[in-house]
Amino acid sequence: MKVIGLTGGIASGKTTVSNYLRELGAVIIDTDILAREIVEPGTPAWQEIVDYFGPGVLTPEGNLDRLALGQIVFSNPVAREKLNQMTHPRIKEKTREQLDHLAMERPETVAVVDAPLLIEASFTTLVDQIWLVAVDEQTQIARLKTRNGMSEEEARSRIASQMALSEKLKLADKVIDNSGSLAATLSQVRGLWDELNREH
Repeated sequence: MKVIGLTGGIASGKTTVSNYLRELGAVIIDTDILAREIVEPGTPAWQEIVDYFGPGVLTPEGNLDRLALGQIVFSNPVAREKLNQMTHPRIKEKTREQLDHLAMERPETVAVVDAPLLIEASFTTLVDQIWLVAVDEQTQIARLKTRNGMSEEEARSRIASQMALSEKLKLADKVIDNSGSLAATLSQVRGLWDELNREH
């Protein structure tokens, strides 16, 4: 089984690439979904987060208020690191479990680990190749303002909280430039997919 690690900064267009890879036949392991599962009410990670950050990060129903928590951690590197310590190892373990299951059930498949923090959270040990979706910062800011209704300052803060693109580029095996048209992006993905399957 071939395992691709797909990553990219916020508003880079990673989801578009992930969806297209699914259409092409890849099995997608979405770490954002796993991240939500591990913090469901009553789970160990949920309890640790509530103990550390307080009940203000919960909705009235007892679920994690991701917006409230995000506002805390994106402006506070110490709090962000603490949250990462509570969640990343658990997400990585769930990812590993899914990959192990896939390897037994569908050994000929291509699995894609879709992870915004693939490099930062050391998920790279789980994958064979790192595919990076790259856009320039101005494009990210414009998308965050349009898509998420963020101010320029909020957008810059979110981008700054992640590893710099220049650092990710050094570690990527393949780079998908998503600063052009959708057709151009999908053409690059198709080319990489065909290349992968020739090797596979």
